[in-house]
Amino acid sequence: MSNKLAVVTGASSGIGAASARALAAAGFTVVCAARRLDRIAALADEIGGHAVQCDVRSDADVAALAQAAGPSVDVLVNNAGLAVGQDPVEVANLADWATMYETNVLGAARVTQALLPAVTAAQGIIVFMTSTAADIAYEGGGGYCGAKAAEHMLAAALRLELNGRPVRICEISPGMVHTDEFSLNRFAGDQTRADAVYAGVTNPLTAEDIASTVAWAATCPPHVNLDRIVIRPVAQAAQHKVFRGEYPPKV
Repeated sequence: MSNKLAVVTGASSGIGAASARALAAAGFTVVCAARRLDRIAALADEIGGHAVQCDVRSDADVAALAQAAGPSVDVLVNNAGLAVGQDPVEVANLADWATMYETNVLGAARVTQALLPAVTAAQGIIVFMTSTAADIAYEGGGGYCGAKAAEHMLAAALRLELNGRPVRICEISPGMVHTDEFSLNRFAGDQTRADAVYAGVTNPLTAEDIASTVAWAATCPPHVNLDRIVIRPVAQAAQHKVFRGEYPPKV
């Protein structure tokens, strides 16, 4: 077992699971945290890590996660998050907005508060998994864009507040990433709507693309901080501009 420890929240699927695998491959022992114990238990067995059932919205769960992680954490990946719905503001379900804020923002803050002493002890890094949705609004994105913008500000404020301490704060902001569950969960299991998000897009990002960046940030020299990394597929020139179709021949 490595004496370098990483904690990944939301590790049961998608970017979280891929990040746990990438960090394990980079030599870290990984604490896989998520609500679905069966999935993270299987993942932990696969990569030689540890599984801790944790809902980041629960003070008790997060305290138990910090206890399980111990006094020294080299890498904390605040990945737990979700999007729920894509309705216009005038008809949006505000309970869905509350769920997104509780998970993406308060969950990340809660985990950060609980594990910051251990990250500081290790002179480690905290990675926040935000989104390009933090940068610009789109129709139906009022709740999700707002939550990710708040998480972006959380990371930025923390970096300023910790200046003078040997802790790195990195924000990774993915654009269009095709995973099995993100859009499907957003649209309450509607596979047709979920598939339409990526329809015609040649090579959207994968969870492994983002995970490789997590591992890169985690293994940079201790004096190097990657403040913010925006990652999009070539087909996505901006949040609102996505090429759908076969690439034309070179001119």
